[in-house]
Amino acid sequence: MTIQRTLTIIKPDAVGKNAVGEIIHRFELAGFKIVAMRMERLKKDRAEGFYHVHSDKPFFDELVEFMTSGPCVPMVLEKENAIEDLRALIGVTDSKKAATGTIRQNFGTDIQCNAVHASDSVENARFEVNYFFPDIKV
Repeated sequence: MTIQRTLTIIKPDAVGKNAVGEIIHRFELAGFKIVAMRMERLKKDRAEGFYHVHSDKPFFDELVEFMTSGPCVPMVLEKENAIEDLRALIGVTDSKKAATGTIRQNFGTDIQCNAVHASDSVENARFEVNYFFPDIKV
């Protein structure tokens, strides 16, 4: 196994619930190293650029509106098998269907307000990390 880097974003709903510290704690307990992190409020064009792969989907405008509704916390995490392990830790996209004890099940409410984003592939991790942290190598 090789060390991987991946992007996660603690979304505005989880920030609004004051869950940032608990979510970061869970990342660290699971063996992830935080390589980079900051809090920011996304502007519309920045959210649209990040989610450009969904621009033709009916939920795109609502997603952009949600992601610009408050501050979020993008971060780069690192560990062996980071992408797959992080996806398992956070749970499936729809918080209502996420396994008990996952971050999305504990802090999310539905398919959109699901507390966190995580890269789903090596290719997407490369794009996503570079989008928020261009100086970090993936």
